[in-house]
Amino acid sequence: EALQRELARRSFEKIKLETLLKSAETKQPILDAISKPAERVTPWHEYRDRFLTEKRINQGADFWLAHGEKLKQIPDPQLADVVVGILGVETSFGRITGRYKVLDALVTLGFDYPPRGEFFLGELKEFLLLSREEQVDPATVLGSYAGAMGAAQFISSSYRKWAVDGDGDGHRDLWHSWDDVIGSVANYLGENGWVNGQPVAVPATIADQGDMTRFDTKLALNETVKSLRDKGVSFETELPPDTPAMLIVGQGKDGPLYRVGFNNFYAITRYNRSPMYAMAVHDLGEAIQNYMRDTER
Repeated sequence: EALQRELARRSFEKIKLETLLKSAETKQPILDAISKPAERVTPWHEYRDRFLTEKRINQGADFWLAHGEKLKQIPDPQLADVVVGILGVETSFGRITGRYKVLDALVTLGFDYPPRGEFFLGELKEFLLLSREEQVDPATVLGSYAGAMGAAQFISSSYRKWAVDGDGDGHRDLWHSWDDVIGSVANYLGENGWVNGQPVAVPATIADQGDMTRFDTKLALNETVKSLRDKGVSFETELPPDTPAMLIVGQGKDGPLYRVGFNNFYAITRYNRSPMYAMAVHDLGEAIQNYMRDTER
């Protein structure tokens, strides 16, 4: 009822709204997907191998060939690589965008998943406002089990806040317009702290790995270039000593692997709050560039 009152204030017709909400189906597979027990923690080298495949790198090179003109309009070439990395990791460049009706997903999770019901009811409201603003049919649009949409997998609130009209047709279409998708992902990162011209992350080694308690490996820029070097971390960068940084630890096949992440690494984690995700995005974007350079595509 609170949802209906809120949407009524936004001039939604009550009968149409009730009809639409009644048409939504509660889907048990959605509840199963969101509440399944956490699988074993995938080690970094396995996670990386999942995305850094020859097939996905080839798809990325094809994507650059098809959309290079738009990608080159992004002011920072490294940001363009990260945008491509995100689209590759998220949906294999639009090939896997979700098979659930977004309406079903948000109604199911909003009303039948108490741990995060309030959040998903908020997303349902945002989705209905979005569908009106962008002339999208709320009854048929497909997305992930959590209601993420399009090639960029934006949730409704992110869509309304950060999506842009990249092709100038008056709509922000993250399903069918690659110019909108590319512009929206770049804008999302820019609005969430990306700094043009700065690196994302660099490889690192640690002199004394015996006692790692001196490092706080939370997902936060809780160190600086100088503080990490003072703690025995070796890495190459031209950034000033007081530049915020973080130590990233990944599990390799033969032991831990280390990187130092900077502001732009943290910005990628605003898209998905996982250091492994950010590393995979960075590595995939870089691998695609290297492949194109090697094959002169």
